[in-house]
Amino acid sequence: MAVAPINKVREVLDYGVTQIPPEKILMGIPNYGYDWTLPFIQGESVAENISNVEAILRAERVGAEIKFDEVAQAPYYEYYDTEGRQHIVWFENDRSIRAKLDLVNEYGLAGVSYWSIMNYFPANSVILNSLYDISKVE
Repeated sequence: MAVAPINKVREVLDYGVTQIPPEKILMGIPNYGYDWTLPFIQGESVAENISNVEAILRAERVGAEIKFDEVAQAPYYEYYDTEGRQHIVWFENDRSIRAKLDLVNEYGLAGVSYWSIMNYFPANSVILNSLYDISKVE
């Protein structure tokens, strides 16, 4: 499934706001994707962690069509590697990031934090700057 499917994020937030005042909650947003080799085997399968940029570049390299899961509000694609193994890649893009950021206002949250800021993803900056006035606090 997606790294952070919005339907599951909503479930967590629905519970979280019953236990913690929403204005004290920072929602985590993933800044990475996973490339899974199929079939998935519970307890055995391990995904390759890749950046969102690498996910897009990989889709181009393997000729995969990027699709969008409306329930999860997340992009994904499937491909076969040179050994004939099937893969599915889930990652974040501008549309999925925006869907998650919309939850901040909907739930009245304090804001967001990103999991793994080491992989620069230009879409994050563009979306954040379009929605918020960002300033450095010292």
